[in-house]
Amino acid sequence: MMSSRQAAVVGAALAVVGGARCGTTDQQRAGDAGNPADVGSGGTADTTPLPPGNTGFFPSGTPWDRDVSTAAVDSESATVIAWLAANGGWGTGRMQIDFSIEVLVADAAAPMRTFTTTGDFYTPDCDHVPVPVPAGGVLEGETGYACAGDGDCHLLVVHKPTNRLFEMWRANITAAAFNGGCLAVWDLSRKYGDVGRGDQCTSADAAGYPIAPLLFTADEVAAGAINHAIRFILPNARIRRGVYVRPATHVGGPSGPATAVPYGARFRLRADYPLASLPNDGARVVARAMQRYGMLLADGGNIALTARVDRSTTAKWAGLLAARDLQALMVTDFQMVDAGPRITVTNDCVRAP
Repeated sequence: MMSSRQAAVVGAALAVVGGARCGTTDQQRAGDAGNPADVGSGGTADTTPLPPGNTGFFPSGTPWDRDVSTAAVDSESATVIAWLAANGGWGTGRMQIDFSIEVLVADAAAPMRTFTTTGDFYTPDCDHVPVPVPAGGVLEGETGYACAGDGDCHLLVVHKPTNRLFEMWRANITAAAFNGGCLAVWDLSRKYGDVGRGDQCTSADAAGYPIAPLLFTADEVAAGAINHAIRFILPNARIRRGVYVRPATHVGGPSGPATAVPYGARFRLRADYPLASLPNDGARVVARAMQRYGMLLADGGNIALTARVDRSTTAKWAGLLAARDLQALMVTDFQMVDAGPRITVTNDCVRAP
């Protein structure tokens, strides 16, 4: 998640490499990698799978589980789709899936750890409160809690005792220190509206909405239904600068023209797409979710789709769905759902009550 506050400093030239959206930053980490197994001692990781679909997160009726199968097409849809198709389409030139983000589940035994903020923390957008850190957990793209690879290093934790979702960007936890970027705490009993945690406010994802409810899982795919929208990302140069649309409340570092895709855009796979042409049942399950709930533009980067790693799910991705099983889906197979007003970026975050 590159905040537009960062973008003003580093500019649109910041490279996006692989699955990491923001490349390297000026964040300085304290301590060495340490032994990840020692971090968060005092409790064991709860590997209880979250329920299929959005039922493991918010009440129904949020922007993230909205059925848009019959929603109107946006007036700019044809222009936006044509421009994106002519300017590289999906990142890497094909629809591809990244299977690198875990959602941890913490019980009362998990220690609540305080963290030292880095330059990737913004006030009043981000929350500076203790974070549950269950033993044996991992950051996005890592084997433990140390942000060794200099990627996005998202930390996503569902805390059962408080019914809260803790999402942090650029976490780095060692035995000696916990440094963190933007932390967004979401109340899982709350039915959030289109302004989420607050207008013009970022979260652990640049668009300002939560990450975990938009990740599809091996358990969902194996069960045959994904009952929520799907997170997708595009290179910054293919995202429109200066504006966003609901349910986004913020932007990252986009540099695209007025014909590019705005942050928060919801793409819907056309209803007449021949699902039978896709290579397997897993791909068809994902495609059906794209037809009913669509996919929401959440961030800048190269790998279009983000799935949850199967580290703690019952079903496994092997033999179910592979990284390129949806590569037949072209930009021109989608429509942009009516997005409402274009909202000018000001970065004047006003947190929702």
